[in-house]
Parts: sequence; C-alpha cells; structure tokens
Amino acid sequence: MQLLIDFLPVAVFFVAYKLSDIYVATLVLIVAVILQSVVQWMRKGKLSTMHLISAALVLVFGGLTLAIQDKIFIMWKPTVVNWLFACGFLASHLRALGGRPLVERLMTTAGTEIGLTDRQWRHLNLMWVGYFVLMGIANLIVFRNFDESTWVNFKLFGMLGMTLAFVAIQGFWIASRTRVEDASK
Repeated sequence: MQLLIDFLPVAVFFVAYKLSDIYVATLVLIVAVILQSVVQWMRKGKLSTMHLISAALVLVFGGLTLAIQDKIFIMWKPTVVNWLFACGFLASHLRALGGRPLVERLMTTAGTEIGLTDRQWRHLNLMWVGYFVLMGIANLIVFRNFDESTWVNFKLFGMLGMTLAFVAIQGFWIASRTRVEDASK
C-alpha cells in the first residue's frame, strides 16, 4: 500500500502532463510532494529519510525546471534519486554505519521479523543497490532516446511496473530463503 502512496505524486504529474504540459505537471508534482509530506508528517509525526531525499530533489530539480524553463532537470531527477538510494544502500554495508544493511533496517522497523541470515540480508541489500542503479540507467535511456511523452509514460507505468516486479521477485526470494531455514529447524 505504501508503494502506491509513494507513486501518487507521479500519477498526479502524469495526469497534469496529459492535460497541459511538462511545466504545469512539474508545478503540480511539487505541490503534490509538499502535500504528501504534510500528510505523512501528520500521520506519523516524522518523514522517512528516503521520502525527505526524494521530496528535496523534487523541489530542487522541479524548481530549476520551472525557473529556467528547461525540462532536462525534472527528467534527471529519477536518475539522481535512484543513484543516491543505491549509494545509501551500498554505504550501509559498512559496519561503521550501523552494522545492519539498510534493507534490513527498513524491513524490520515495523516490528516484523524476517528470518534471514546476516549474509542473506547483505545479499538482498546488494540486490536493491543493483535495482536502483538499473532504474537510474533506464530513466537515462528513456529520456535521452525517446520523446517527452514516452518519458512521462515510462515514469509512471514503466517505473511502477519495474518496481512492482522487483518487489514481487524480492518477496519470492525472501520466501524461498525463509522456507529453507524453517525446514532446517
């Protein structure tokens, strides 16, 4: 459910683009991200680091897009966000930064217990690094080689589809690892 809520500003951007142009869509995206942040703050009393990074980059890249009237800034934003997340997940492998991979910290904060070994958590974390790197590259390929409308469609449908597919694959991977561990008990 949270994944769909996270993609809501992108959906609003898509609709605004279809009704107007990339600059109106960028303004609508900025407003949607601000509203999303306010709602998350009111519901949880805090904003996640990932949300803060993404929102800040929407404000910076969206603001530059509107101020300079150059769409390239908003088109670069998904790549920058994904690569920053890849760096964050990769950096979490360093024991000096808390010892546990970021994916483990994110997936066990809700009080859920997932029976993976330290090595499996690190492997899963590296899968997320690879996913974020590939998403950044995919965004670059689409916005550099296709027209603006194709990029907007990819931003909503392509990225959402790739994310859902990756999450499903990750779920199967986790389930296969925990079943093996449970069978050995």
